[in-house]
Amino acid sequence: MKKFALAAMVALVISGCQDKKGVSYGFAGDDETIVNDVILTEPPAGNQVSKLANKPAPADATTKKIIKEGNINFETNDIAKARKRVTDALKTVGGYVSEERQANNSYEKRNEYTLDVRIPAAKFDGFLKEITAAGDRIESKNIRSRDVTAEYIDVTTRLNNKKALEKRYLELLAKAGKMADVLEIENKLNEVRTDIESSQGQLNYLNKQIDYSSLSITFYTQQSVKDNGQGFAYRWQKSIGDSWNIAVTLFFGIITLWPVWLLTAAVIYVIRRMIKRRRAKRAQQNS
Repeated sequence: MKKFALAAMVALVISGCQDKKGVSYGFAGDDETIVNDVILTEPPAGNQVSKLANKPAPADATTKKIIKEGNINFETNDIAKARKRVTDALKTVGGYVSEERQANNSYEKRNEYTLDVRIPAAKFDGFLKEITAAGDRIESKNIRSRDVTAEYIDVTTRLNNKKALEKRYLELLAKAGKMADVLEIENKLNEVRTDIESSQGQLNYLNKQIDYSSLSITFYTQQSVKDNGQGFAYRWQKSIGDSWNIAVTLFFGIITLWPVWLLTAAVIYVIRRMIKRRRAKRAQQNS
């Protein structure tokens, strides 16, 4: 057990050394040898160069890895027709819509429709040409290409090195006899496999970004322009309308207050009758 622990510790230490090919350990119990001549050299991480990394790279690893993406905005007279033309062209090249949005841009006074699409990289230029022809007026177009070759090779190298280390640990596990040794090796295997899953996920993501280019397509129609309220015709029409509204409101206000008017008329009538009677009495007294 002590020799195994020492072997594992030395394996981690020498993983950063570029000038060492490996170290052979005699992995033994108290009285008998469990493993002989097992190499536990962990490939170096980061930018360190291992012997495995010096092997000829696969053909696809030496090819430039380019991620292409962009966006295009154009004006159209018919949003529905423009959308159909985009989706039809997308089906032709084997692409798909990843997100779809519709908005009413009141600030710029226009109705907008946006499609975020993914297109096979080899057919990106042809698709872009087809989409450009669908617009009545191209407002903007921005296409970007990002070279990720170095990142791709780095991830691939780290993944291959981790897989090689996993294979060595499996060989050691097959020869281990004690439970403590088995548990120790399995812990190391779990760590390596976690690194493998992480690198594989990163590589899968890069492959997807490389194989399918991203394009955001926004097309729009201008809203009809209305009078802003400063023209003579608009102001004349508005003043006539306001006057009519005031007259109608006043008329219905008078009708609504008819009980008040009726009561007021009755009071005036009574007062006038009283005044007439007093005048009549005074006239009789004077005569």
